[in-house]
Amino acid sequence: MKLTEDRMYQASLDKDSSFEGIYWMAVKTTGIFCRPTCTARKPKKENVEFFLSTEEAMENGYRACKVCRPLKKLNETPQYIQELLSELAQNVSLKIKDAELLERKIDPVTLRRWFLKNHGMTFQAFQRAFRMNIAFKKIKNGESIMETALDAGYESLSGFNESFKNILGILPKNSRIQMIIDLKRIETPLGTMYACAIDEGVCLLEFTDRKNIEKQFTSLSKALNAEIVQGENKHFQQLEDELKEYFDGSRTTFDVPLYIIGTEFQKSVWQLLREIPIGEVRTYKQQSEFLGNPKAIRAVGTANGINKIAILIPCHRVIGSNGELVGYAGGIWRKQKLLELEKAILF
Repeated sequence: MKLTEDRMYQASLDKDSSFEGIYWMAVKTTGIFCRPTCTARKPKKENVEFFLSTEEAMENGYRACKVCRPLKKLNETPQYIQELLSELAQNVSLKIKDAELLERKIDPVTLRRWFLKNHGMTFQAFQRAFRMNIAFKKIKNGESIMETALDAGYESLSGFNESFKNILGILPKNSRIQMIIDLKRIETPLGTMYACAIDEGVCLLEFTDRKNIEKQFTSLSKALNAEIVQGENKHFQQLEDELKEYFDGSRTTFDVPLYIIGTEFQKSVWQLLREIPIGEVRTYKQQSEFLGNPKAIRAVGTANGINKIAILIPCHRVIGSNGELVGYAGGIWRKQKLLELEKAILF
C-alpha cells in the first residue's frame, strides 16, 4: 500500500477504518490531529498534513482531537466500565441499579448505550447474564439449584428458573448436560479484543471491530452446541498476562491452552502457523509447500482467513509472494504493527 497524501486524504474523507493506526491527519487551521475515521467535518486538503505516529504529530505542535480521541486505544473499554466489570466478577450477587450509578456520577443512559453498542444488551441485562453464567457453573459442579438461586440474589426459584431459561435457553435442572462459552473483552495496545473460552482452553480471540465478528460467534456456538455468555473463565487471566508480556516484548510463545475447532486440513494449516518463529514470515505458497501440497495456496489462504484465534495462532506472519501485507481480518495496519513488534524482516 503506497501512502501518498492523496490516498491518505481520500481515506479520511471515506472514514476508512483499514487505515487506522497507519497515519494521523493534522489540521493546520485548528491545530488538532485525528484518526482516519474521525467523524468531525473534514478540512480542505491544503489545510492538512499527515504523520505516521501520534508522537510526531504532537512534536509538531498539534493536540489530540476531542471527537475521535487518537491517543486512546481503539475501542478501549472506559476505565469506569472496567471497574464495574471487576466488581461484578468479585461479587456474584451484586446488582448495580441506576440510582447507585448516579451516586457514582455515572450516567445510566450513557452506560446503557455503551453496553448496547459493545455487547448488544443493556447494562442490567449484562448483569443478569453474568450472574447466570456463574450460576450455570455452580449447578454443573453439583451445587443445588435452590442454593445457587439464593446466592445469585433471587428470592424465588420460579424467578430464577425463568431468568436462567431466558438467558441460557434451558432450565437449570438440564444444565448439567449443557455447555456454555465464556466471553470477555480484553484490552490490548492495538485495540480491544473478544476472548471466548471453555474449560479446555481459549477457542476465540478476535479484535472487536473485525468484520463479520457476529458470524464468528455464530459458527463457534454452532460448532460447540453451546451458548456464548458474558463471564469469567479460568483461562482468561493467563491469556491477559501472556498478551501483556507479548506486547511488552518479553514473550515469544504462548502457553495458554487452546481449543481449536476446524477440519483436519484447517487444523494442519493453523498448526503450521504456530510453528513460524517470531520475527519470521512466510508466503501462502511456502505454507502450502510445507503442507506437501504446493497447489493448495488458495485453500491455505482460506484457512488463514477463518482462523478464530488471532495472535496466538499467528496468521499475521503470512504475507503475499511479492512481500505485500495482505489478507488480515483485523486490519492490514494491525498486521503491520504486529510484525513491527516482532521485528520481522520482510522480503
